Parts: sequence; C-alpha cells; structure tokens
Amino acid sequence: MGNPKKEILLDSNPFETRLAVTEDDVLTEFYVERKRDRGISGNIYKGKVVRVLPGMQAAFVEIGLERTAFLHASDVLENVEFLEEDKEEKPAALRIQDLLQEGQEILVQAEREPMGTKGARLTSYVALPGRYLVFMPTHAKVGISRRIFDERERRRLRQIVSRLKPPGYGFIIRTVCEGRDSREIMADMEFLTKLWQTVSKRMSEAKAPALLYEELDLTLRSVRDMLGEDVRKFIIDSKEEFERTMGFVSEFMPEPREKIELHEGKDTLFDKRGIEVELAKALTRKVWLPSGGHIVIDQMEALTAIDVNTGKYVGRKDSEATILKTNLEAVEEVCHQLKLRNIGGIIVIDFIDMAKDTNREKVYKTLKEALRADKARTNILKVSELGIVEMTRKRTRESITQSLLDACPYCDGNGLIKGKDTVIMEIYRDLVKELPLRRGKTVIYVNPGIAKRIKEDGNVLDELVKRFRKRIAVKSVDTFHQEEYEVV
Repeated sequence: MGNPKKEILLDSNPFETRLAVTEDDVLTEFYVERKRDRGISGNIYKGKVVRVLPGMQAAFVEIGLERTAFLHASDVLENVEFLEEDKEEKPAALRIQDLLQEGQEILVQAEREPMGTKGARLTSYVALPGRYLVFMPTHAKVGISRRIFDERERRRLRQIVSRLKPPGYGFIIRTVCEGRDSREIMADMEFLTKLWQTVSKRMSEAKAPALLYEELDLTLRSVRDMLGEDVRKFIIDSKEEFERTMGFVSEFMPEPREKIELHEGKDTLFDKRGIEVELAKALTRKVWLPSGGHIVIDQMEALTAIDVNTGKYVGRKDSEATILKTNLEAVEEVCHQLKLRNIGGIIVIDFIDMAKDTNREKVYKTLKEALRADKARTNILKVSELGIVEMTRKRTRESITQSLLDACPYCDGNGLIKGKDTVIMEIYRDLVKELPLRRGKTVIYVNPGIAKRIKEDGNVLDELVKRFRKRIAVKSVDTFHQEEYEVV
C-alpha cells in the first residue's frame, strides 16, 4: 500500500473556522476555532504568580484569563529570574517554594488549553514554531523530529542547525525540514530570532498579566504545520480566507502555493465531501465495525471507556476466531476515533475476553503498532486476562465533543433522565400534599409520554380521586420535557 491521499479542507465564515483532514477521502482529524473564543495554546504571557502550592509542587499564575493557569515545578526549573545568579550551585530538582514567590512576574507559554473546569497548563520553556524549526530561547540544545528516519539526513540537518544557531539558544528540527538547504533553514532561524527579540522587548515593557505573543489562527497555523509533502491539496471555501492564506504563503513559504485551491460551486465544501455526515457520526456513542460488531465510546471527566461488542457478527468458525476478528477490527476503529475525536487522558478499552494468550498478544501488538501513526504521545499497558487495556493519550486541546456539544440541561450531562414511572410518582406525592388545600378542579399539565402512561394505568388518578373526592384532569403539552409538569 502506498501513502494515503491526504487532503486538508477548510470551511470558514465570519464567526467560525472548521478544518478537516481526510486520508483516502476518510475523515481522520477535525479542528474548530470560533472567533470569539480563539485558543490560547502557544501564546506567550507575562504572568503573575498568585499562589504557590508546595503540596502539589505547582503554582497558579494570573495571565489575564477567566481562570488562573497552572504551572508545575518541572516546567519552571531552568527559567527563573531571581535564581539566575545561583545557577551553578542549583541542585537537580528544586521545590516550587524555592523557585517561585507570590507576586512574582514570570514569562510563560500556554502549553495546553483550559478544559472543562481546569485552567490552562503553562510552561517556562518557551517554544516558537517556524516553518522548518521550533525555536527554544530557554534551552540551548538541538533536537530533531522522530519522523525523519534517514540517519544521514538527521546528521546533515543537525550539523547545519548547530553551525548556524546563535549561542545559548536551541532549536528542534521539524519533519518538514527534511531535504531543505542551509539557506532556507537560515531564513527561518533569522525570522524566529527576530520574533523572540520582539517578545523580549514586550516582556520588559509590559505590566503583568499581559499577552506578549499570540499564536497564529487555525487557518495559518494549519498551513505552517500541516502543509507538508504528504498533503495533496489544501482546499478553502472562503475567498477572503483563500486570499489571506495565499498572502501568508507568498511571504513565508512560497513552495506549496500550487496545492492551495479555492472551492467554488453551489454545494458547500463540507457537504460536497461528506464531512457533515462524518462529523455527525463522530458525536455518537456507538460506532459500527465492518463485520457487524461495534464499539461504544463513553467520555467522562476523568477517563474515557471504550467497550467492544460482537453485535450482529457471529462468524463462520469457532467463537475464539470471531472474537479475535472483532477485536482486531476494533483496534483499527479505536485508533481512528481517538485521533478524530481528539480523546485524551486515561483511556480504558474493554476488548471481548480472549481465551488464548497468543490472541491477547496479537491484539496488543496490533494496537501498539497502530498508535505509532498517532502524533499525540501515547502510553499503553498489556491486555489483562479480562481483556482490558489501559492507556494514556496526551491531551493538548478539547475533544470534538467538548468543542461541539454542551452538557444536557435536562440530565445535567449524565446521559440519563427520570423514568416515566418515577415522574408519575413525583406528581402523586405533590398532589397528596396539595389536593387537601385546593378547591375545584385540578389540572396536571405533563409531557405527552407521561400523559399516555397515566391514562393507560388509571390506578394513580383513581386512588387520588377516591381519597380526596376532587376532580383531576391530565393534559399533555408537546413542548414539556419528560421530567417537567405543572399542577394548576
């Protein structure tokens, strides 16, 4: 099999930008950015320490957002101004209370977006991404992408960057740098060092909390970070966004101009390419597998549970072969869904229990191999005797469900609502309290399903009428939620 046909599709309007990545016309990644709540990952701030927590070895830093951001001791060791003079004598790992003081102003970069009730995660190790390099002003080493596999090319690039870089600064060589000459690398290096000088100047002049550098928006960031040789086309459906992108490309990276196209036509780009349908599927709990099995994905605050089921698939051989085939299909789909939905944190996969150790090992190796293609860092444990795999996937931004969905106001995000009989019993208890105080006819307005259930089983109303000798009527209201009712 050759490399998949990879395309980037961008849908933009004045309020929102959506970006889809497809491989062989299958949706594999999705990003959304709304103009009113642009992401902060990559932004650089002059922050103010508001609280130091020795027990957590962390600090809360005010950077001008709704919630204070979180900075762990491991992310601040090399870059604290008041300790610079003692650098030679500093022990390998200092405590947070030795590193930071309340009220102190520090330079930080947002490493992870605020998610749910958690504030942004910060680091003092600033990194400025360019086209071919990532500039690290607080770290003097030269690193290289693991996705550049050729050893001779790795050595060549390291030598070029080590020779050209300013002393005391560090760089990471990005995957798209492969095959580039020293002139192109030097131009990127000069751009990034000038950008850092601007940030440093703002740092000395600004009063905390202050934004010193704002990361590119989704459109330009995707051009910079994604538009490599593996991408066949970058299609944009907004003329304004297309022209802005072409201007950016002309100034910073002219070589991929031919890949960028403007979508024109009656149908929107996402409708024409079936992206809207795929997005709707990506928000459902159940995902079907090719042979008739399925997986069920339940995302909770602390972890994500994925359950594998044979479903309609019964197989043609013995049950162990059926189970193995379903589990192997599930591995492929789970890896696809983790990437598409951008699920991070702790993940528990409940495979169908396998009797043979060799089959458990095969599922584990297949999963481990499939996760190698995932850009997010993962850590995976072996399949347990119960068929359960525990793993982690680095969380850098909100998942697709967090980006596109709100918690249900009726069930408070539980995914469950009160049953019809439960609601009827609540109504019954309310009427027992209220009917003795009421005169005349009492009308209960309820959801149509509740009204039907009450009328089908007349015992509840009959008991109340006999007990209190009052007239009671039930009327359905189409707009009422199942749990909603009103007694008049």
